[in-house]
Amino acid sequence: MICTFRSGLALAAVLLSTPLFASCVAGTPQPDVFDARDAENQALREERAQLQRELSDLRSRNNWLEAAIAEANARLLAEPTPAPAAESFAELDQLGIQYGNRDGRMVISIPTEITFSSGKASLSEGGRTALTAVARTLLDEYADAHYWIEGHTDNDPISRSKFATNRDLSIARAMAVLHYLVGETGVPDGQCVVAGWGEYRPLRANDSASNKSVNRRVEIVVEE
Repeated sequence: MICTFRSGLALAAVLLSTPLFASCVAGTPQPDVFDARDAENQALREERAQLQRELSDLRSRNNWLEAAIAEANARLLAEPTPAPAAESFAELDQLGIQYGNRDGRMVISIPTEITFSSGKASLSEGGRTALTAVARTLLDEYADAHYWIEGHTDNDPISRSKFATNRDLSIARAMAVLHYLVGETGVPDGQCVVAGWGEYRPLRANDSASNKSVNRRVEIVVEE
């Protein structure tokens, strides 16, 4: 009798503990669940990396487009259109001095090769001849106008020169032109304004020797 009672207690204990054990086993994540989560996380990481690469490509493309737009704007602002036939100046043509209209204003562009040695701001003999012709044109055709004398350079860094920057050089050259026009040709000083743009208003991209030569100039913008 005592033996039977003890067996019953043992069986009851086993039966009571079975659901708890089964519950613990059922609540433990299975290996295939971990594998699925790992795969999902890996896919998300790969998707994020791809999006980051695409974002980097878009930023590079945007930077390139902004640079192209800035260059186009600079050329639109700086490069004069050819003058009408009625405004043809034979003397300037013979000296290689360019001129044209920009935003309704006459712009006379004198290449640096005519006026200055490399890195210098002292007028050459050819420069004096060119400016004398320019002065005659200004006094004959635009006597009551104001003259903006603007120096321009390419973007090559200053090396063997007393000037610290391209802007310093462009201002010095514009001042040399002013002094000659006022002191030697009779252009009224009070009608002149001097500016030095340095490398910041190129006519063409500074990507070749010929383009850089075009960008090195002194312009006289006639404002009537």
